[in-house]
Amino acid sequence: MTNASVRDNALKCQKAAVQVAELSTDDKNKLLNAMASALEKASDEVLKANAEDMRAAREKGIGEAMLDRLALNEERVAGIAKALREVAELPDPVGQVTHTEESSKGFTIERVRVPLGVVAMIYEARPNVTADAAALCIKAGNGVILRGGKEAVRSNQAIAKVLRGAMRDAGIDEHALMLLDDLSREAMLELMQLSEIVDLIIPRGGEGLIRFVTENARVPVIKHYKGVCHLYVDNKADLDKALDILVDGKTTRPAACNSLETLLVHKDIAADFLPRAAKALREKGVELRGDDASRAIVSDMEPASEEDFAAEFLSLKIAVRVVDDAEQAIEHIRSFGSDHTEVICTEDMVVANRFVHALRSAVVMINASSRFSDGGELGLGAEIGISTTRLHSYGPMGAEALTIERFVLRGSGQVRHGTKAA
Repeated sequence: MTNASVRDNALKCQKAAVQVAELSTDDKNKLLNAMASALEKASDEVLKANAEDMRAAREKGIGEAMLDRLALNEERVAGIAKALREVAELPDPVGQVTHTEESSKGFTIERVRVPLGVVAMIYEARPNVTADAAALCIKAGNGVILRGGKEAVRSNQAIAKVLRGAMRDAGIDEHALMLLDDLSREAMLELMQLSEIVDLIIPRGGEGLIRFVTENARVPVIKHYKGVCHLYVDNKADLDKALDILVDGKTTRPAACNSLETLLVHKDIAADFLPRAAKALREKGVELRGDDASRAIVSDMEPASEEDFAAEFLSLKIAVRVVDDAEQAIEHIRSFGSDHTEVICTEDMVVANRFVHALRSAVVMINASSRFSDGGELGLGAEIGISTTRLHSYGPMGAEALTIERFVLRGSGQVRHGTKAA
């Protein structure tokens, strides 16, 4: 953004969003592909900016989980460009007629998808969000206002500069993509109050940030506070599959919100499975914290507290509990879960279906890693966030979730009351 006020810049975004909403599918897709190519060409510039952010973050003693989210390399920049192209290949949600019916009054009723308008993203050390949010909002015909964290300021500026440049080259008002330069809390609060300009706020970051936004915004907020994801290994599980799913879910990127935080094991297979699980996890550097029944099998686990079972560790730690059956696993998840992602390993589809139907989490998986709880993996191209709020969208949010349905009525002069004019 320029040095104008937050409100003035938001108004510019609102005006530019009208142009984006009117773009054809072909024009939007060409723009997204141009953004991807421009980002690849500017990779060195983006990585240089990110290196400065990483240096500053380390000097401030930023934790490993946030450092992992902040870090970019050639592979991750290429992944961001790939996500832009994948969004371009998705069906255009704008203008989709989701339902049609003929009224007894002689007119046709349609439900049609239209853009939300202006979406504000408030996020922490995730520079990929700058591109993902821009791509998804543009695909859905929206303007977007980005407020990143101080830790990623240089990375975000470098990425936004490239994307806005591609918009200018395509003859599209670059104000449809605004990056907030003023990172003060006062500026963020001002943005959150603009209910007549901003249509939706999506915060991405730690629980503290999301609660602050939720408690202070006048604009509707899509949120998830944390990802306390569980794996339940049933007594009818294939233990080799379960072990692979456990190690992948916990260790491939422990700072991700779709990583596993708690392992629940049926008592009948605990003596067989837990020693194998402990060995495999410890080889990856994972610290295990177990209940009494778990520690009776693997004695050198640290004892788990109630707080551990509610924790989003975002690190190489996992809580472990032995349960009597699937029902006790379900009750545990209902007590400690965060409605993000839950996994069951079992070859008994009756138990699997009971697990799916008993839990209300945004994503539930049978015999698959929690790490697939991701917009890209679920066919969205990229995701702008994960909603555990039961509003118009639930779970990973792609372009379609950035539109809403409205009614279009096609008549031939019908009136509800009275008579027609002479």
